[in-house]
Formats: sequence, C-alpha cells, structure tokens
Amino acid sequence: MVDTLNPVAQERHRLIASDRVEGTKVYDRKGHKLGSIKNFLVGKVSGQAEYAVIEFGGILGLGNDYYPLPWGMLSYDTDKGGYVVDVTKEQLDDAPRHGAAYPEYDHNYGRRIFDYYAMAYPYPFI
Repeated sequence: MVDTLNPVAQERHRLIASDRVEGTKVYDRKGHKLGSIKNFLVGKVSGQAEYAVIEFGGILGLGNDYYPLPWGMLSYDTDKGGYVVDVTKEQLDDAPRHGAAYPEYDHNYGRRIFDYYAMAYPYPFI
C-alpha cells in the first residue's frame, strides 16, 4: 500500500498530483534552467494536459512572462527532478507568451503556439 500523504512515496509512481507539477523546474537539453511550471492547462472534455505554462523572467515574481508549451514537448528527468524540453532561451525570445492576464486559449492561439514549435496542431475546429 502506498502512503498517499507521503510526497516522496508518490514520486515513485507514473502519476503526479497537479500541485506537485506547479513550480517544477524546466531545463533545456544542455541542462540550463529555463524557468518553472506556473501551471498547466487540461482539456475540459478530454481530461488531457494540453499545455504547460512556463514562468520565465522577472524578479521575485514581478514582470514574469508566461510561455505556453505543448505538453508533449516536456520529458520528465528523474535525475534533475524536473522537465526537459528541446527549447533554448533564445527560442523563447520570440515564442508566444503572455503576462499575468491569460489570453483566450482558442484554436487560433493554439495553432500559433504549435506552429511556433513546428508541431502539427492536433485539435480540429469544433
């Protein structure tokens, strides 16, 4: 039986609680820290994580920018205790981002995000 109150015990399993994902560091392939996960967006109907919103920049939480990345871009690295992505800080300079106010994550915005990262947009218009 797994101790559900013990976060260390929970880390050994394939699932992770949402509050454990938020704040997790994100690294590029060279091991440089890009930022941390502010939150992630889940499809209301599908229940699948679609975007991780990476918090980057600013000082002490002020002036931060938020970069939505398609969830499929992230790979969890147990040695780092964080996620790794094939994105550099230079690529984030021109990447879709927003401030504290969230944009509407509609199909146009989703396509813009996926296009920027040269990924096929998987969600058809409804």
